[in-house]
Amino acid sequence: MRTIIIDDELDNVKLLALQLKLYCPQVQILAECTQSKEGLLKIKELAPDLVFLDIEMPIMNGFELLEAVGHLNFQLIFVTAYDQFAVKAFKYSALDYLLKPIDTRELQAAVSKAMLSSQTDERQLHLLKQQFDTNEHKLPDKIALPYQNGVIFTEINKVIYCEADNNYTRIFLQDGTQYLVSKTLKSIQDILEERNFLRVHRQYLINLDQIARYVKGEKNYLIMSDGKNIAVARSQKEKLVERFGWL
Repeated sequence: MRTIIIDDELDNVKLLALQLKLYCPQVQILAECTQSKEGLLKIKELAPDLVFLDIEMPIMNGFELLEAVGHLNFQLIFVTAYDQFAVKAFKYSALDYLLKPIDTRELQAAVSKAMLSSQTDERQLHLLKQQFDTNEHKLPDKIALPYQNGVIFTEINKVIYCEADNNYTRIFLQDGTQYLVSKTLKSIQDILEERNFLRVHRQYLINLDQIARYVKGEKNYLIMSDGKNIAVARSQKEKLVERFGWL
């Protein structure tokens, strides 16, 4: 993949370039840029397949640079310093990101993933930018999820429950649609646990707003709004009690 690195810190640029040369031989570095305006010119001039981009840069930040590019006909991997909110934002948008300092295995995984797709879905970028633009770090109403060779976008309140399927997760929506997405249930849980979702069983993550009934007995279970019966693990019953106080 023909690649450009854009980061205002020279040491970060040089280190990433070295890691790519040592561990990602399928990557050809076209340019190493420490100024956003230079990066913009190189993108337009060289038409890369992949861009590594820092968000926080002087004069023109990463989002402003991408707006100046216009249509994104390349893959995009953000490189960012650790920030809990930023990480959550990336997970909601399903855009690839690497934390500084960059772990070699995570870099290799990100490059391998980028090679499977031709370009970034600009709706993902819009979803990410919305979160960074807000003053209160609000969580979004939509979520982007990797699906086959693309991304699906759905409103979070329309998700009834999520079911583990090996290293994938099935997402069940109010309208009867279901998707098999390429994330583990644990990954989905990490994203949605702040949005009134609860892991009630090793197999299921549910939207608490979509519970229709709770049935007591030898085996406690929930009946969801679509009629699906979902078992409640004993260890998770107390968490339901904490949320509702009526069990």
